[in-house]
Amino acid sequence: MSDAPLMLSISGARGIVGKTMTPEIVARYTGAFGSLLRESVTDRPPRLVVGFDGRRSGSCLASAAAAGLAAVGCEVTLIGIATTPTVGVMIKELGCDGGINVTASHNPIEWNGIKCLDSDGLAPPGREAAKIIARFEGNQVDRVEGAACGRIGHTDDAADHHVAKVLTIVDVEAIRAKRFRVVLDSVAASGGPAGRSLLEALGCDLVHLHGDPIGIFPHTPEPTEANLTELAQTVEKDAGAAVGFAQDPDADRLAIIDEKGRYIGEEWTLVLTALRMMQRRGGGPVATNLSTSRMIDDVCAGFEGASVVRTAVGEANVVQGIRSSGGVIGGEGNGGVIIPEVCFVRDSLSAMALILELLATDGRPLSAIVDGLPRYSMLKRKWDLSTVGGKEAVHPILKKIRRHWSRDTVNNADGVRVDIGDAWVHVRPSNTEPIIRLIAEAPTQKAAERLADEAASVAGIV
Repeated sequence: MSDAPLMLSISGARGIVGKTMTPEIVARYTGAFGSLLRESVTDRPPRLVVGFDGRRSGSCLASAAAAGLAAVGCEVTLIGIATTPTVGVMIKELGCDGGINVTASHNPIEWNGIKCLDSDGLAPPGREAAKIIARFEGNQVDRVEGAACGRIGHTDDAADHHVAKVLTIVDVEAIRAKRFRVVLDSVAASGGPAGRSLLEALGCDLVHLHGDPIGIFPHTPEPTEANLTELAQTVEKDAGAAVGFAQDPDADRLAIIDEKGRYIGEEWTLVLTALRMMQRRGGGPVATNLSTSRMIDDVCAGFEGASVVRTAVGEANVVQGIRSSGGVIGGEGNGGVIIPEVCFVRDSLSAMALILELLATDGRPLSAIVDGLPRYSMLKRKWDLSTVGGKEAVHPILKKIRRHWSRDTVNNADGVRVDIGDAWVHVRPSNTEPIIRLIAEAPTQKAAERLADEAASVAGIV
C-alpha cells in the first residue's frame, strides 16, 4: 500500500487517520460539499444530517464535518453513531438537503472517510461527486462570517426511525411467529444498536456478538469468510440458530452464515433478498453492478416480468439503475441491498428483515434454500497499484483485456467486463482503495481459476 493515500471518488473520501484524514481535511471536504449545496438551496441555509460509523476516530471527525458545514452557512443535525442507511433515512425524516456519514466502511481501523448523500439520501452521481472533489482540491470553500454561520444541533432517535421504516416492508407477524434464533456480529460498530432493535421487534431470540459500538474492531471488519470464523462457530455450536448475520462498520453490507455454520457470503445477500422481493412483487427490475454474480440473473429468470439492469460499480450507479428502470430492489455482490421504500442506500437492516421473511414463508432451513438455487464459483483478486506500475498502468491493462477477448461480449462501463459463454471476468481499478481488482466467475472452481489466471497473464499482473 502506498504511504497514506487519500482516495477521492464517487464513493466519497477515504484516508489514513492522522495523515490524510484529519479534522482539517474533513472540514475542508464537507465545506466544499456545503458550498456546492448553497448554490442550489438559495432561499434558506442548507440543512444536513451528520453521523459516524462508531470507529474511535469518528466522533472527532464528525465534529469536524459539522464544523466545516456550519462554517459555510449550513444547519447541521448530529445523530451520533449511525449506520449509513440511517443517515439516508434521517435526511428524509428531517427534510434535509443532504447528509454525511463519517465512515470508511470495511476498511481497517486506521482508515476513516466521508460519505456524502444528497436530498434523496443518494450518493451523489459521478458528475456531482467530481464537483465536490474539484472544490476540495481547489480549496473553493465559501466560508461565511458572524451571524451567517450555521447552527449545530443533535437528535438521538435516528435508529428508531430507521427500524420503523424497515418494519413496513415485511410481514412482521409471520416472522414473529417463527421465533427465529439469530446470531448477529455487529463488529463493535454502528450496526449494533439498530440491529438489536430490529431483530427484537421481529421477535427473534438474539445472540449478539460485538453489539456495543465501542469502535475497536474485534476482527478485520470486512465481512469475508476468513474474518467471520467466530460467527460461524457460534452458529454451528448453537443447534437452535436459524441464521448468522454479519454487518460491516457502517452496516450497509451484510454477510450470511447458514444454520450449519457455513459461510454463505455476501454474493448471496442480494440473491436471497431479490428472491423474496420477486415472490412478493411478482417480478420487476433488479439493478446491480457488473461485478455481481450471475446468480441474480438466474433468480430473475424464474419470474415473468423480472429483469436485471447492470451498472458500473458504486452505490450511486446502482441507484441510478434502480431509478431509471423503476426497480423494486437493487444492490451489489458485496452484501449491499437497496430497498427504495426504506432509502436509496445499501442497508443491512432491510436485508436481514427480507431474509427472515424468506425463511418464515419458505419453511425450509437456509441451507436447503441456498442449495436449491444455481451456484457458481467466484474468485476475487487484487493488486496494489504500486506493484503493477501505478495509475498510469491501468489503461494499458484494460486495453490488453479488451483486445484478448474482442470476439466475446465486452462491457466498458467500468473497467472491462467480458462474458465468455457461461463465465465472465471483470478487471477494474477500485473506487475506495489504491488497488486494481480482478473478479472471475464460472460454473466450477477450476474454470474460474483458469479464467482468472488467463486474465492476469494477459494483463501482465501475475
